[in-house]
Amino acid sequence: MSSPSVQIASPKAAVAACDISRSFGPTIAVDGVSFEIRAGETHALLGENGAGKSTLVKLLSGLITPTAGHFEIFGQQAVLASPRTAHRLGIQTAFQELTIVKDLTVLDNMLLPYPPTLLGQIRRSEARRQVADHLDALGLAAIDLDTDLRDLDLNLRQKIEIARALFRRPSILLLDEPTSTLSGRDIDWLGGLIDGLKRDGVTVVFISHRMAEVRAFCDRVTVLRGGRHIATASLADVADEDLIGMIAGRELGRSFPPKPPVPSLTGDPVLSVNGLGTHKRLERVGFDLRAGEILGVAGLQGMGQLELFSALFGMEEYRGEIRIDGQPVTLTSPRDAIEARIGISLVPEDRKTEALFLKLDGQRNVSLPVVERYTRFGLIDEDSEERDVARVFGRLNVQMRALWTSVKSFSGGNQQKIAIAKWLFAQSRVLLLFDPTRGIDVGTKHEIYALIQQYAAAGGAVLFHSTEIAELDHLAHRVLVLYRGRVAADLSGPAICEDAILRATLGSASTIQEAS
Repeated sequence: MSSPSVQIASPKAAVAACDISRSFGPTIAVDGVSFEIRAGETHALLGENGAGKSTLVKLLSGLITPTAGHFEIFGQQAVLASPRTAHRLGIQTAFQELTIVKDLTVLDNMLLPYPPTLLGQIRRSEARRQVADHLDALGLAAIDLDTDLRDLDLNLRQKIEIARALFRRPSILLLDEPTSTLSGRDIDWLGGLIDGLKRDGVTVVFISHRMAEVRAFCDRVTVLRGGRHIATASLADVADEDLIGMIAGRELGRSFPPKPPVPSLTGDPVLSVNGLGTHKRLERVGFDLRAGEILGVAGLQGMGQLELFSALFGMEEYRGEIRIDGQPVTLTSPRDAIEARIGISLVPEDRKTEALFLKLDGQRNVSLPVVERYTRFGLIDEDSEERDVARVFGRLNVQMRALWTSVKSFSGGNQQKIAIAKWLFAQSRVLLLFDPTRGIDVGTKHEIYALIQQYAAAGGAVLFHSTEIAELDHLAHRVLVLYRGRVAADLSGPAICEDAILRATLGSASTIQEAS
């Protein structure tokens, strides 16, 4: 049914990192880190992007090995030379960057790589029964086992990633940013799973940038910064402000920058949408977006926000009308949206598969949409290209080595800044941001918030969806709330608050009446 797991009488530490270091060429990702994770606890691992968290997860998962130092698992020194070795020791991982295979069904993904066999043949009916019972126990019985993963929303794919790790019955479960694609009830679902695992004595390592979830789920915390161990403590003994200071190594001040005054929005709309709908989920949505405006979009998963952003970027067939500067346009592809007269760009929800070419360097990623600007007689003026990309990287505080280094070697936060740099470089007039701070540390979030405000202050128009309601409350001049594919509320000025946004996302009639 699943890989074997080790059930050992629990000593004090389920995991001990003993002077662990890991280098990638000249880059030291983890530098002499030592700490312990107690058996049966839920232990948070915090740090900015690039702090070494993901490297530690890969080391514990057997994907890479330490340059120096070693791990002890339940008191025994362990050489985690491969994922199978880690699995045999009871370690399973649910990754933020999903390891499921989109072209396979839910059932096939759940069985990889340990399907039940008899004489070398997969026992298909027995496997189906086991997986169905497992998903039912996790509250996921509604998911069709024969559905290809690519046909599921990102939050459901994340749930399958977690469910597969649990199917193998771990004694140590590593959760790498499990809530980055989840919100609302999905986070409550995960919290229930973690409570059950704690009752069963499973040790959980929880990586997140969301402090509220760390407080809700975890017992103790380890903070990393710059690849080094900063502190390990009980969460009851340390305040949020102190944690943030340890994570960033600098004073960040308030969580959000001051909200600027609402700009004068008397001019003609840059973007107008009327009666916009798609073949599923989105129905007759309409709004105007003006220069200098940050227009927030809220909604529970699957309420039409993804279809709205996809249609506006030419990625989804739509009905209804889209106007730029009062003139109707037809968007049949992203190329139509990027075209200079229209000037719409999109930072999508999944940067690794939708926003970036991971094997290309940062310069090529950034200049690609408008590379024709630097092309003369079939040749690219690389000096001018590099100079202009470097200027944008400077604005976004991206390391200059990104000009010649493949983006796969950078942390998630730096990858996201490169994805945003691409559209600042293209000088887009309308910036579509779909959950742009997903999986981003607190320091980089501050930088992205400032960039959004600067872009709008310079005359850009922003359509901004976030799964974190607080971001919409503090950054948006106006907030549209989608419910069942329609605009349930249009909030502005003092009407924008977390409570009003939340009530509208849940379909509260009172909020809808107040907004109308």
